[in-house]
Amino acid sequence: MLILGIESSCDETGLALYDSEAGLLSHALHSQVAMHQAYGGVVPELASRDHIRRVVPLARAVLARAGRELKDLDAVAFTEGPGLAGALLVGAAFAKSLAFALDVPALGIHHLEGHLLSPLLSKHRPAFPFVALLVSGGHTQLMRVTEVGQYELLGETLDDAAGEAFDKTAKLLGLDYPGGPAVSALAETGHPGRFKLPRPMLNSGDLEFSFSGLKTAVAMLVRKQPADASTRADIACAFQEAIVEVLVTKCVAALQRTNLGRLVVAGGVGANRQLRAGLDEASRREGFEVFYPELELCTDNGAMIAFAAALRWKSGLPPADLVFSVRPRWDLAEV
Repeated sequence: MLILGIESSCDETGLALYDSEAGLLSHALHSQVAMHQAYGGVVPELASRDHIRRVVPLARAVLARAGRELKDLDAVAFTEGPGLAGALLVGAAFAKSLAFALDVPALGIHHLEGHLLSPLLSKHRPAFPFVALLVSGGHTQLMRVTEVGQYELLGETLDDAAGEAFDKTAKLLGLDYPGGPAVSALAETGHPGRFKLPRPMLNSGDLEFSFSGLKTAVAMLVRKQPADASTRADIACAFQEAIVEVLVTKCVAALQRTNLGRLVVAGGVGANRQLRAGLDEASRREGFEVFYPELELCTDNGAMIAFAAALRWKSGLPPADLVFSVRPRWDLAEV
């Protein structure tokens, strides 16, 4: 089964071709970072317009790279939600129109399910069941994954997501958007131990997260300290250390509570080098396995949507209707 996957939930237009027998054939991605950088964050209307400009050329590109044609498609998958309503509508409209013209199914996919299943595209792939850490700009969740379509929420952030905390801290430190990579790069030049920031809910006894207080602590520290480059780097280092310690501790606790020995990490923050190092060290210490998607598949991409669609179709996912509707707010537990 050959599936064209389309991801347009926020500020990246991603398309991919996935064959259920041959695997991932091709994928292409256009990031809008440069366009939104001038505004310090994503401007929804600009994002939607740019998706319109990019989706057709990217579709042609992935077909050409794979040596396939539109008539070869067996289904078209798209991100149905969650995300920016206008951006989602671009992908949905294109996918459903193309599916109608080709007389093939259109498959609406949950954005986070795509992230959650993306490590299964790697050579080193987990078996079910496993615990998944979904950690991105908009989400920080721990899920128990029994199989495709069976997800149990174990804990989530009560306020800011980890990626959101990175973005806000970047602004406090005078760094450009996107904040996550900028803070991580600066943190690598800092000196550990100079500053000690709080670890919110580290010992709460549950699997919930909270990062808004950490961001406030950074703001207070920035106001009190000199604005030299060395100090900014040390603050970034302390901030990243706090985030990583909380995420690693909660992941270990989730594995212990579920009595599972496999952890999947997905989402943009999953590319963070210190987080991966912390989880790798914990896996050796605690005796569990940890799985990551390829770095190029950590950000939003069409490959994860096409792949998730192939798995969902195999498990009996019904095709979407042809009404141009999307779900900007959509709980993964409802999938």
